[in-house]
Amino acid sequence: MNSKTRQTVVVGLSGGVDSSVSAHLLVEQGYDVRGLFMDNWDADAEGDEGYCTTAEDFQDARRVAEELEIPIQRVSFAKEYRDRVFSYFLEEYSAGRTPNPDVLCNTEIKFKAFLDYALRLGADWIATGHYARCHRDEQGAHLLKGVDRNKDQTYFLHGIRREALAKALFPVGELQKNRVREIAVEAGLHNYAKRDSTGICFIGERAFRQFLANYLPASNGPIVTPEGQQIGEHHGALYYTIGQRQGLGIGGVPGYPDAPWYVADKNVQDNVLIAVQGHDHPLLQHVGLIATGLHWLREPPALPWRCQAKTRYRQADQDCEIHDLGNGRVEVRFDTPLRAVTPGQYVVFYNGDECLGGGVIDQALRREQKEQIELATDEHR
Repeated sequence: MNSKTRQTVVVGLSGGVDSSVSAHLLVEQGYDVRGLFMDNWDADAEGDEGYCTTAEDFQDARRVAEELEIPIQRVSFAKEYRDRVFSYFLEEYSAGRTPNPDVLCNTEIKFKAFLDYALRLGADWIATGHYARCHRDEQGAHLLKGVDRNKDQTYFLHGIRREALAKALFPVGELQKNRVREIAVEAGLHNYAKRDSTGICFIGERAFRQFLANYLPASNGPIVTPEGQQIGEHHGALYYTIGQRQGLGIGGVPGYPDAPWYVADKNVQDNVLIAVQGHDHPLLQHVGLIATGLHWLREPPALPWRCQAKTRYRQADQDCEIHDLGNGRVEVRFDTPLRAVTPGQYVVFYNGDECLGGGVIDQALRREQKEQIELATDEHR
């Protein structure tokens, strides 16, 4: 790439190894690479100084920029994050649903606010350290799974705008994770062994319920069986999610075996949790779902249509059929029942390697109706 055709790429440098190697690879390919560190959470304003790793991450990002001899800029998108991501997160939890803020962070921040900012800087492209690929042809840009199937992040990217996908580069998407770390060593990057970030970014290393209670305080309530027998007490139904085992504190219930209990359903309005025993209990099995807010990265298919889908990250692709219900709603029927389909999460559609888009899960569908659960909650109103 000579100087006359040299294109500018703004890389979202997070301080982690994936975005660092992405920047290194783009430098090697001859691009004019510039780093941008995103501040998406105002720890001082939120009183989270002891939990947020932003300061440490920025120091890593700045050092990587020095090692690669590229400029870096630090920009705050904290207001955009609070308005577009965190507010939605709280609204969904207060309604008894379980949102996925990582999807919205990509849609609203990394591939919207960040992209718009980079374009104002004169960027031809933006790049991130996501494990995904983008194939371009006469039909446009296609989002493909990353080569490393254990790290593939297309589930989190399904909601980005088509125009954003057309401007995006994913340099590590063609690599296995172990090769990414090897390249970091070869390039002399100091953070080659840095641990991958996990969990929700703004919560950090603390209990989820502890964090959420700061914004959505709740009161204790009963945990009941589907038949209505109280077997324990929870700390607020909105804090729990379908399929959850940890944190229920149920044990030694007379008449029941000494086996784990799982959340099968919840009624936030009446503050009741319904729990069952057995990882694969029938009330945890869902034959389908209803989704809303559909977003397609390609032209929407004619329905009904068969494809594959995921209802959570790292889940194996599930064969399914999509049916149009009208008013922007679809019903997805799975060939094999899935465990713990959770309202508020996303269903993401695939055709082989290509991610086609997805929507928000509005309702999980069981083979049997919910009379038992409705009876159980009625008895504790």
